[in-house]
Amino acid sequence: MRKLSTILGSRCSLLLGMLGCLFVLGGAVWSAAQDAAPSQYPGLPSEMPAKIQPATGSFDYSRREVMIPMRDRVKLHTVILVPKNAKGAPILLTRTPYDATKLTTHIESSHLGPSLYGYDNATDVIVDGGYIRVVQDVRGKYGSEGDYIMNRPLHGPQNPTPVDHSTDTYDTIDWLVKNIPESNGKVGIIGISYDGFLPLMALVNPHPALKVSVPMNPMVDGWRGDDWFHNGAFREQGMPYIYEQEATRKNDAKWWTGYYDDYDMFMQAGSAGELGREHGLEQVGFWRKILAHPSYDSFWRDQAVDKILATQPLQVPVMLVDSLWDQEDIYGAIAVYKAIKPKDTNNDKVFLVMGPWHHGQEIGDGSTLGPVKFNSDTALYFRQEILLPFLNQYLKDGAPKADVPPVSAFETGINTWRRLPAWPAGCASGCTTRPTPLYLTAGLRLGFAAPNSGDAAYDEYISDPAKPVPFRARPIDEASWSRWLVDDQREISGRTDVAVFVSEVLGAPVKISGEPIANLLASTSGTDSDWVVKLIDVYPDQVAGQAPMGGYQLMVSADIFRGRYRENLETAKAITADKPLLYRFALPTANHVFLPGHRIMVQIQSSWFPLYDRNPQTFVPNIFWAKPTDYRKAVQRVYHVPGQASFIELPLVTTP
Repeated sequence: MRKLSTILGSRCSLLLGMLGCLFVLGGAVWSAAQDAAPSQYPGLPSEMPAKIQPATGSFDYSRREVMIPMRDRVKLHTVILVPKNAKGAPILLTRTPYDATKLTTHIESSHLGPSLYGYDNATDVIVDGGYIRVVQDVRGKYGSEGDYIMNRPLHGPQNPTPVDHSTDTYDTIDWLVKNIPESNGKVGIIGISYDGFLPLMALVNPHPALKVSVPMNPMVDGWRGDDWFHNGAFREQGMPYIYEQEATRKNDAKWWTGYYDDYDMFMQAGSAGELGREHGLEQVGFWRKILAHPSYDSFWRDQAVDKILATQPLQVPVMLVDSLWDQEDIYGAIAVYKAIKPKDTNNDKVFLVMGPWHHGQEIGDGSTLGPVKFNSDTALYFRQEILLPFLNQYLKDGAPKADVPPVSAFETGINTWRRLPAWPAGCASGCTTRPTPLYLTAGLRLGFAAPNSGDAAYDEYISDPAKPVPFRARPIDEASWSRWLVDDQREISGRTDVAVFVSEVLGAPVKISGEPIANLLASTSGTDSDWVVKLIDVYPDQVAGQAPMGGYQLMVSADIFRGRYRENLETAKAITADKPLLYRFALPTANHVFLPGHRIMVQIQSSWFPLYDRNPQTFVPNIFWAKPTDYRKAVQRVYHVPGQASFIELPLVTTP
């Protein structure tokens, strides 16, 4: 039996081998036949043209995409949208790192308006004004050639090349006025956020054809109070932006997370530096610069746009647009205004608009912000009554002078626009803005009367880095990012690690216009500490017609200060434990009326997480690399006795 199977197996193997040879031979013949055969069956041509030519004869605009050469021969991708039958039309330019093609193609439409609708396009202004719309990718992003540098510095110590955003804007404008025959040779530049930083750069050695600049919510000083830090505390929720913006030309690489709640992601990583390492963020050049420059050294000071413009001649009219609840760049517009307004000796070149908006809301619907209602579409008013007439005045041939005051400021609480001669002015005439102390006193009370010598010396709380105070209700994701500055603060006020001082019910309105200044006399049992100060409008317990606003705690102005920079912003220094020290810093600008029946509240805490990285409360050379053992609880004391009084210096408006 075994012998027979062996014989049969041998014969089967021989037979299979012969068949295999035939298959191989057949395959070779078939392959040779394939090589000799035509590449495609005859009679079945492709239905796809070599190049499609869009039929746009019915469009109310024409689209042109060009590569504009810069002085170093790098070419920048530029989209030009020209209204049909345009003649002698002005140009409205936006330069962007956010994809010019996407910003000019909201939907495929034969009409200009729907094509533009979306981020960074004040569509109604552009369409109603008959403007030629130009959007350009900055060097190194999307369709443009060259190298990308975050907020590319001007030519100088940090940029040895002969090109920067100032020269690129100049070269772009020069090309546009020479190559768009439908234009009148006048150019305005406008943009929001990063795109608002670029109209400020255009003011350095501006092209003669640049007639007006409108920086909206601009990035100005990334350490003092815009995107990257606030007074030394690192805004770690900007880390995904840094990664995606610099990892690739077209933002193809995406930040990843294993958590739904950002609070958990940042807590599990420990420090911001460690989270960056886990994500490979150190491959990105700007992140390495942030790690190397945690203090306010020359790297940040030399790039601060307000300081740069303070040294430049004022040649081009500027309209700075500020959002009172800007969750990203709340510092910049006001800082630039303060820097350049003194140069405006005729009061006709520097204009300021302050609206009740989140970051960029001025080009959308401005009727509400979260649950707060403003009784009108404040953004539409801005675009129709302020922005469009302003642009027309400088860009359109023969246009009338716009009836736009030096300052247009929306007054929250009262919910009305004010026409002001300057900022802060409080009112059109007859009133004064006077720094007035609002004292934190014993018993967690708040008032204009100074503390008494017989009162308790301080109130205290324990700050635990293992349980940091969230900056908004968890879970923390992107869903409500734009409105978190108007979130109800009452959940936070119930925490034991937050000191809450409250006034009596107001019998008369209290109006503030300007920057509140925190004067915090405080101590910590640690050797480093963060201090968060929040000025809050507490609504009456019940609000007729708006039940959810009953008892609502609305932040009017708030910010953070990293204690290690109390003496010097450039040099970090350990805090002497348990010693009362003064921490004085400005809160963001407000233009608000606390109404009768409301109360004023001040909250003080030592973390605002994960918007800002946790302070270990133990002094370490660089908090980015704090170790788990560095994070320790601390007893925080807020003092309120004569000679050691804590207060908020309110820019109080008084009328005769």
